[in-house]
Amino acid sequence: MITQEQRTEVRRLFYAEHWPVGTIAAALGVHGDAVKNAVETDRFGVATVVRKSMLDPYVGFVRETLERYPKVCATRVYEMLKQRGYPGRSAAQVRRLARKLRPHGTKEAYLMRRVLPGEEAQVDWGSFGYVDVDGGRRPLSCFVMVLSHSRGLYVEFTLDQTLESFLRGHLGAFEYFGGVPRAVLYDNLKSAVLERMGEAIRFQPRLLELCGHYHFMPRPCAPGRGNEKGRVERAIQYLRTSFFAARSFRDVADLNAQFEQWRETVANERRAPGGATRTVAETLADERRFLLPLPEHRFETDLLRAVSSGKTPYVRFDRNQYSIPHDLVRKPLTLVAGAQEVRVLDGSREVARHVRSYGTGCVIEDPAHVAALAERKRQAQPLKGRDRLLSSAPRLSHFFEVLAERGEAMGHQTVRLLGLLDRYGATELRAAVEIALERKAYAAGSVAHILEQRRREKGLPPPVEVTLPDDPKVRDLRVTPHDMEDYDELTR
Repeated sequence: MITQEQRTEVRRLFYAEHWPVGTIAAALGVHGDAVKNAVETDRFGVATVVRKSMLDPYVGFVRETLERYPKVCATRVYEMLKQRGYPGRSAAQVRRLARKLRPHGTKEAYLMRRVLPGEEAQVDWGSFGYVDVDGGRRPLSCFVMVLSHSRGLYVEFTLDQTLESFLRGHLGAFEYFGGVPRAVLYDNLKSAVLERMGEAIRFQPRLLELCGHYHFMPRPCAPGRGNEKGRVERAIQYLRTSFFAARSFRDVADLNAQFEQWRETVANERRAPGGATRTVAETLADERRFLLPLPEHRFETDLLRAVSSGKTPYVRFDRNQYSIPHDLVRKPLTLVAGAQEVRVLDGSREVARHVRSYGTGCVIEDPAHVAALAERKRQAQPLKGRDRLLSSAPRLSHFFEVLAERGEAMGHQTVRLLGLLDRYGATELRAAVEIALERKAYAAGSVAHILEQRRREKGLPPPVEVTLPDDPKVRDLRVTPHDMEDYDELTR
């Protein structure tokens, strides 16, 4: 294309100065076809020779095909022609012919939708890239609901697009608006529509429960009819350009707080549609009178999921692990996940409560759970040693009962008796325990004193204490000695 000034100069040089077309094109820096169009050389009546084309026999077929299927692409028409004997090796000529023959219908016109106050809201998800979290990245999304009459806006940024976040967005919007619109219009979202076959629609069962609780009607827009939900789409675009662009934030909670301030100071101060002086805030205040009242009880949106742990006392949920009491390992439990906290139930009894983490690979622990497990481990070793003592000297059971009644430190007594067992052997320990019980001397020190007396009476050397390495395979290895009298029987 050339400007009007260039067109005037081209015609002056051609008709007044008689410059050739090529010279004018070179002097003005324009294309030769632009010069020809400016001087209108087709009026000179120059006869043109129309050469025959390989497409000539197929023009009627191409015209008929395009009339029946106006949106079919030229490459598909070319393939159809090849099947019918077209000898051309390129689709370029078919494209040019299709461009001329394709019917150009008028674009569809749409009626302006007018909505009564409190009649309708529109809902959609918006995607806003990714944000860094502990251990990884998560997608940043926002739930958007806009009242069709006043353009009252509710937005909630989240780190997922789950059904639970979708339902929580509805509750937050209804509470902000102070009521419920009579109908909510949805795109064909998976959060709203499970499947659709023409006019037959199957909604999400949880969404239908929400509709029954708040008494509104779900209304999906027709496929391919984006104009029906133009209000929410323009609201999302308005968010991208006027709020989210070039904005920094610490986390999702900070972003939502910034939006609430921006909504009150910027979005609600816009001029309302159809009103020359009224703002969105003023129109929204009037529309609130026509909304359905909120029910007495809030709809429950928490996620319920059956879980169980492995051999460690943790249950996994949403890429993270949450601690549970150690005595519930590998038992079926119920996890209840809300927006801010995660609870674990054993039947109807709550056994764990944690602040929900949206990180990745995080381990969230209750200090009480960790302390109880550590205490259980500390008690396990003395119990194991006590079992060894009872197998060597069964009369120690009464010995331990008396110590427990007195409130003695069982662990300390057990460790001392184990040392005596290792130094003096099971036979001597049994004899010393019998004497201690007769004397009612219930203490490991008394047993040690008796053992030392018996050693001196027999004239035996002091026992030598053996120090073993820290390797548990060696330290915890126990060898039961055989009675040497068996060997004496073999020699008789």
